[in-house]
Amino acid sequence: MFEFHTTADDPQTAARTGVFETPHGWLLTPVFAPVGTHATVKTLTPRDLAEIGATLVLANTYHLHLCPGTKLVADCGGLHSFMGWPGPMLTDSGGFQVFSLAQMRQLNPDGVTFRSHIDGTASIGSRPRAPSPARKTWARISSCASMVARRRWTGSTTRRRWPATAAC
Repeated sequence: MFEFHTTADDPQTAARTGVFETPHGWLLTPVFAPVGTHATVKTLTPRDLAEIGATLVLANTYHLHLCPGTKLVADCGGLHSFMGWPGPMLTDSGGFQVFSLAQMRQLNPDGVTFRSHIDGTASIGSRPRAPSPARKTWARISSCASMVARRRWTGSTTRRRWPATAAC
């Protein structure tokens, strides 16, 4: 069950606060989310995260896919079980890696194909399949395919080049 309720808004700025209900708990928004790139927030245990008031943890789909691997996470019962975090989790789209790993990716009509930054050999997906690793880890909240657009791109250029992003 997912529901969002606005609790306050500012008509001058369009800012709002709210409550986002998920199967793993409620999030008060806006929310700060510690980043657990490989399903761990460095130096902090899940208990530490709860004690400091964290309510959402972000995991990186690209990095999880490479290490430890989506199969291992799935075999361990999913991302929540693998990490030992009972609360809401968000997995990203891998869109930042389109920008940050430009030398390790190839753009194509379907989106992008990555090559592993670890060994440079393993092809690890394209934009239309980007949510698939997130589904295999049973993440309850996943961001849609995103990308860093060049400043000179117009909206129509972005829609032409990235159908999966434009559809979000």
